Amino acid sequence: MIGPADVPLGNMLNNPVFMEMRLPRVLLGYATGATLSVCGAVFQVLLKNSLASPDVMGVSSGAALGAVCAIRFGIQIPLGAGAFLGSALAIGLIQAAGAATQRRNPSGEGLMLAGVAASFLFGSLNMIIQYSGGYSDSFRMMRWASGGIQIIGWDPLLPALITLGGTLLVCRFFLQDLKLIRCGTLLAQSRGVPVQSVRLILFSLISLAVASSVSICGPIGFVGLFGPHMARMTGARGEGEVLFASTMIGGSMLTLCDVAARTLWAPSEIPVGIITSGVGALFFLWLLLRRS
Repeated sequence: MIGPADVPLGNMLNNPVFMEMRLPRVLLGYATGATLSVCGAVFQVLLKNSLASPDVMGVSSGAALGAVCAIRFGIQIPLGAGAFLGSALAIGLIQAAGAATQRRNPSGEGLMLAGVAASFLFGSLNMIIQYSGGYSDSFRMMRWASGGIQIIGWDPLLPALITLGGTLLVCRFFLQDLKLIRCGTLLAQSRGVPVQSVRLILFSLISLAVASSVSICGPIGFVGLFGPHMARMTGARGEGEVLFASTMIGGSMLTLCDVAARTLWAPSEIPVGIITSGVGALFFLWLLLRRS
């Protein structure tokens, strides 16, 4: 996965290819996959919808719009910064729309619909901008939007690890509230949980974690949906167990998909977002056939 099987570990630690390319890439893939997966698990609890995920909620589409605008209009900022600004815009719009409907519909359905609407809106804007660009710019936009964790060195890894650590701390702090919200809005309110406030605060914090991950690796689909579903299928029941299992499964999934992206078309690489989307689609097709 990270180096030849017949090379001793001591020699690998002295190998610059291993230390500067392979190991940071594996760790970045694991940290990003774990973050997206645990964020998906939290979205599903907050919105009471098993299909809620970072892809569906419009955050990834907003990030893609920010990066696409930076490329198309020649804005002199890093693509990651443009993606984060796009995500922040998406979060603000979704929060405003969700807050407007919270009082009439406290179940979280309004927030979910606002996220879906934002996802379609930003997706259409992305296509318009890509269509209007030149060949070179359009290729860069499409390549970035496919997701990837090709890195050299350790610098991109630190923000990913900080994002994962911060996400897990937020989940730990709100774990009891998540357990009660999972049992029902009325029960949570009867136990003193300010459900609407918790939902909006957690949605903002988790969306920022998604924005950070997408700004580093681009939009990578299905990890935030696959991880929580697989966690429950493996027997995780309480919210703590589901979040822990989602972290492990999401990190492992993205790491293995990146290995496939590197090796299936060697010496060329397939964007890892294509692999995760294919794996996720096959998984849910299998799940549908299994349940029917």
